Amino acid sequence: MTKPDAPHRRFNPLTGDWVLVSPHRTQRPWQGQMEAVAVDAMPAHDPTCYLCPGNTRAGGAANPAYTGTYVFDNDFAALLPDTAAGPASSDDLLIAEPESGLCRVVCFSPRHDVTLARMSVADITRVVETWRAQVAELGARDDITSVQIFENRGAVMGCSNPHPHGQIWASRHLPNEPAKEDERQRAWFTERGRPLLSDYLARELAEGTRIVHENDRFVVLVPFWAVWPFETMVLPRRPIAGFDDFEPGDAEALAEALRAITVRYDNLFLTSFPYSMGFHQKPLDGRDHPEWVMHAHFYPPLLRSATVKKFMVGFEMLGSPQRDITAEAAAERLRAVSAEHYLGDL
Repeated sequence: MTKPDAPHRRFNPLTGDWVLVSPHRTQRPWQGQMEAVAVDAMPAHDPTCYLCPGNTRAGGAANPAYTGTYVFDNDFAALLPDTAAGPASSDDLLIAEPESGLCRVVCFSPRHDVTLARMSVADITRVVETWRAQVAELGARDDITSVQIFENRGAVMGCSNPHPHGQIWASRHLPNEPAKEDERQRAWFTERGRPLLSDYLARELAEGTRIVHENDRFVVLVPFWAVWPFETMVLPRRPIAGFDDFEPGDAEALAEALRAITVRYDNLFLTSFPYSMGFHQKPLDGRDHPEWVMHAHFYPPLLRSATVKKFMVGFEMLGSPQRDITAEAAAERLRAVSAEHYLGDL
């Protein structure tokens, strides 16, 4: 292994990609862009918010007076269910094919002023159970192979509304990133007879340096090949392939892990930490997938403080991703912050 402070690159076995790590660059002066700090104080109900209970959405429909989670079809969906299936074009270079699916919005809470980090484990458990129900419903359709659950948190990540919510995009084909992970996990399982991510988690638990949080069913860690400064993964201790493989107690344990990492994110720079988060799970094609271990990716952009953002430009766009702070150092900083939210309980 190379010296920890020398430039080196790390391999991501899930995607086949490499990331350049340059620890010595953390000493360089910084004159980068400063992002505005997010405002924490918001009303519990905003009459102008199109996601709050009882309000009219941007598409004209009225929300019910919901008291828990609330799911509706996206008024401006990127995928449509009635797109006719068909083969790809026969052109060798300009290739296109039809894609169909459904897009839904999941409101996590009726309260406008919370995030996952400010919600109780019981409330987040209800969100997890909603995700499970949506996967079961959408995955039962013959025209759906992938159900992608994700959340964009914060205006820096393109979130257009601060009301706590995520999205579900269900599509006929596997998107790029799950497709790469599907191929790599199948190859590993075929060669070794064990899930790749089960082997990886065992290695991480043995070393311990990149573990951020763990309970009896899930582990939060900074992956060895992390690209974003404080990127993390949430992995199950046993090889759960998808939300339909959950056992009693799994939803609550996942909720506890999600709350733990989002609280630590907020406490790191004393701000409502922005990120894109999403789950990757087995293809919903009716087949067994013993090679798959479902997991969540957290991709947060903040680099040095609440106002300094990491940009993927230059070499990152034209060559390969690059990071300065090592995965081990990032995990150490996340472990060091308090597990109790800096703003206290709501």
